[in-house]
Amino acid sequence: MRLTVFMILLSVSTLLVLAQYAKIMLFSFNGADATARTFAERGPILDRNGKILALQTRLGNVTLWRPEVDNPAATARMLGELLSLDAVELEARIRSSASDFIYVKKRVDQSEIAAVEAARSKGELRGAGIEPVMGRIYPEKSLAGPLIGFVGDDNSGLAGLEYEYKDELSPQKGTGSPAYGDQLILTIDANAQHVLEEITRGSMEENQAEAAMSIVLDPRNGEVLAYASLPDFDPNDIRSSTELSRLDRASVWPYEPGSVFKVFSMASLMELEGIDEHSTFTCDGSYEKTTPSGERIVIKCLGAHGTVGPLEIIKYSCNAGAAYASDTVDNENFAAMLRSFGFGEKTGIGLPGETPGFINRTERWSLRSKQTIAIGQELSVSAWQMVQAMTAIANDGIMVRPHVVSRIVGPDGTLKKTVEAEAIRRVISSDNARKMRAYMAEAASEAGTGRRASVGDIQIAVKTGTAQIFDSDKKAYSAKDFVASCIALVPADKPRLIIYHVIVRPKGDSYLGGRIAAPPVREAAEALVDYFGIPRGRNEVAVHAGTLSISPSTPVAIGDIMPDLTGVAKKSLLPLLSREDLRLEIIGDGWVKTQTPAPGTVINRGDTIHLELE
Repeated sequence: MRLTVFMILLSVSTLLVLAQYAKIMLFSFNGADATARTFAERGPILDRNGKILALQTRLGNVTLWRPEVDNPAATARMLGELLSLDAVELEARIRSSASDFIYVKKRVDQSEIAAVEAARSKGELRGAGIEPVMGRIYPEKSLAGPLIGFVGDDNSGLAGLEYEYKDELSPQKGTGSPAYGDQLILTIDANAQHVLEEITRGSMEENQAEAAMSIVLDPRNGEVLAYASLPDFDPNDIRSSTELSRLDRASVWPYEPGSVFKVFSMASLMELEGIDEHSTFTCDGSYEKTTPSGERIVIKCLGAHGTVGPLEIIKYSCNAGAAYASDTVDNENFAAMLRSFGFGEKTGIGLPGETPGFINRTERWSLRSKQTIAIGQELSVSAWQMVQAMTAIANDGIMVRPHVVSRIVGPDGTLKKTVEAEAIRRVISSDNARKMRAYMAEAASEAGTGRRASVGDIQIAVKTGTAQIFDSDKKAYSAKDFVASCIALVPADKPRLIIYHVIVRPKGDSYLGGRIAAPPVREAAEALVDYFGIPRGRNEVAVHAGTLSISPSTPVAIGDIMPDLTGVAKKSLLPLLSREDLRLEIIGDGWVKTQTPAPGTVINRGDTIHLELE
């Protein structure tokens, strides 16, 4: 009896499974409802000009059913050639797999899918199959890879913007129709990004560095125009990447900034009225101080700079002058000013894993902490913090938050969110900000440490830095590992660009920021000033009240002698088209560039007048 009941239940269960299977096979791809359940598209990521940086597409997993493979060696050889795989390793996998079902290669593109399908249509590759999947492609390959991030096999964001904006980019489910994610429009300019990455790559290779990063930011609105973090990776081939290449250094890596930080320490001391533009100190090669307990504090300088004020401290990057200047204020006020610049807290740029950096509590400062912090040691920062703080210098004291996302657009084209420029707070007075820019402009002069960043026909403000990397194992600063850096405001008077370049552990001929980090900044400035249309000194800039008085154009007349038509507008040439005695050929639009016949030529009836415009 029990066996009969069991068999009945088993039969019913089997019929239900078969019925459900039939329903799926027969109806799952018929009708809008089935399409809604199976079709979902992750939103694209685009640069500021609409260039696609990430896009969903149909990919495929190449599979193999071992029982149908009659020749593992031949199958492995053919698949290896079609899919760029090692045939020997693939054959070993086929022969040794514990399962009859094998994933040969996941997430292959349409060209590889077509190659496998073509072989199958010829009766080759028995046992091979294609499992359709939706996947992510990155048309610009490694461009801005660490910033954009990547997705996993399930098409979910795992790093970078793909992760941070996973909710916006992911399709909204349960809508009853095909699901689409939002579009992410970045502030990044892909052309500027390409230029910056090439410059950064050249710098890293030339200096045999472990890594390098560069940022270009518009200080007026906080838009990040380009950001390079190298070594980088191609998110189309994440399995070939390394942890180091996937690192978004500007966000997650805290480091000691070195002498670039003197811009902010000197600005803080001036704002606290510990020093002013007339304050002077004596640098004989080092800062020296003996504490009441008898402890002797010595901070070495790069040279003996003599009498120095704030201008010389920035221009020559004088450690001793900066340390003596820091003695004019107390610890608490100095620390509070540095925190007002944003150090010690996240910028809120909107990228995953952002570090807040580190400034120790003043009660834990040693008797030399204030002096070493003033020269950019004994604290850690992020690259985003450095460019954010520099916006206060650029914007006459107002600090602006950096951002990499411009707006979020729905799949139907509706604007869902716009990221506006955000002024965080006034950090220093406009007067002190302008003074700091003037001091940094001096650093770009022939006698300054930043002279190698100088651009001939546009004044820029510069500060360089060289920082020893702290060796946590030895509990001391390394004698061979450094961070070289340079930051610039372009142009110096009314900055439109902040350019920041950092070289990590250079092993070339030099490790000094003024020698190796300044030239890439100059190269970036030279290229991007022209690209973004920033006026140079050699270009004339017309200044007027905003109104123009334009005289009516006079129609061109051609008599017996051919006149000089160079520079004549197309509109003025139109009456010539009615001449029956001449044949007129006009090529292009705008104004006349070249003409035939030449000016002064005798004109006869029936002649052809050929004009090229631009």
